[in-house]
Amino acid sequence: MDKYTLKKEISKKIYEQKKQNKKIGFVPTMGALHNGHLSLIKKCKAENDICVVSIFVNPTQFNDKNDLEKYPRTLNADLEKIQNFCDFVFVPDENEIYDTPDNRVFDFGNLDKVMEGKHRAGHFKGVAQVVSLLFDIITPDKAYFGKKDFQQLAIIKKLVKDYNYNIDIIPCDIIREESGLAMSSRNERLNPELRKNASEIYKTLKKSLDYINIKDPEQLTKYVINTINKNSDITVEYYDIVDDNTLKPIKKWDESKNITGCIAAYTGGVRLIDNIKYK
Repeated sequence: MDKYTLKKEISKKIYEQKKQNKKIGFVPTMGALHNGHLSLIKKCKAENDICVVSIFVNPTQFNDKNDLEKYPRTLNADLEKIQNFCDFVFVPDENEIYDTPDNRVFDFGNLDKVMEGKHRAGHFKGVAQVVSLLFDIITPDKAYFGKKDFQQLAIIKKLVKDYNYNIDIIPCDIIREESGLAMSSRNERLNPELRKNASEIYKTLKKSLDYINIKDPEQLTKYVINTINKNSDITVEYYDIVDDNTLKPIKKWDESKNITGCIAAYTGGVRLIDNIKYK
């Protein structure tokens, strides 16, 4: 595994690989890597000649300064975890990524105005900034993203379409802890008791599948929120049942062929997200 910190160096290396007709796969991360990240990286390695991983905690996508400061940084451990599955790792600093002002205005229509976009002002602008800059540097053939960040995946697909990137976006299944809790770097900030309690989020989402023939989407939304909020350690920020493509709320189950429920909740001051596929 070769490590790079400068854009020009990794771009040159990838250009050399492409001249040999090598296919480039890319997994962008913010570090604090867990088995969810590793599943993306292993899939990337299996499906491409060259697997590239970036590790960069992107400041522009944090709407909460405290969240940015508390985000776990475990670079040495991260490098050790991926050394057998990654060919090139890109570890830039902030000045390397944002060496010139980026005043682009992104238009994602409704996609960035609901759920995460509604509660995290500027978040998806920061995501679009960093992902597009990384795409320009790495120029991958395929890029891998986890389905846990359901709305982010929709935003990135729109970004690729709008900016005419010749990149296949590969969605990857959520990897869960034994308790059912979706793996997240933020889980490391939870003590064992809170981590155990946080599993109630997915347990409730999974249970909600039993009621789709009994409750309409509005009733099911209330059920999920009320059930989770009964746990004194968890507070739901939002739960929305939406069309997969437009992210618009669903009022009747027959409105769409592809429907997902998306949640954000706080426990111990840590914000967690998850989702469940209804159809």
